[in-house]
Amino acid sequence: MTAFENDNMNFDDGSPPPEESSNRTFLIAAGVLGGLVLLALICLAAYIFISRSGSQQAAATAAALATQQQATIDAGVVQAAADLALTQTAAVTNTVPPTNTPVIAQPTATLTATPNPATATVGAAFTQIAVSTQTIIATSTALPATGIGDEIGGSGLILVTIVLVAVIFLVRRLRAAPTR
Repeated sequence: MTAFENDNMNFDDGSPPPEESSNRTFLIAAGVLGGLVLLALICLAAYIFISRSGSQQAAATAAALATQQQATIDAGVVQAAADLALTQTAAVTNTVPPTNTPVIAQPTATLTATPNPATATVGAAFTQIAVSTQTIIATSTALPATGIGDEIGGSGLILVTIVLVAVIFLVRRLRAAPTR
């Protein structure tokens, strides 16, 4: 007689095997996780839609501002060219005080304001250079605030990590639970 004689090693007792349970708990947990993923995708789509409409509105505003600034610069260039043409007058000549000598008529140079397109173009270019050198361009030395860490912060990242680790342990426990 061996040590295993008294053990019941016969599994065929003639009864049908037990029915498998539907594992309802796992299906509920999977449904909840699927719902969370779907909700996250909906929120992501809404965020993209809202941020894109805001950036399009900002781009339209920037384009309108650039057009207005260019119109102002063009008006200034035209006005500067007109002022330059009007300020060109004949050179001042020194006159000698009257003496007993006879005065001989001397020809004087008369300048007429004839607009020269090349002069106007050069004047416009000088005006634009002067405006661009007087404009202070702000530059940033700070790091950009773009990324998930900047959006929700370090504490938010830690919270998300804890929740995801808890989900992993919950799913493993549910899978390892005995079926009834």
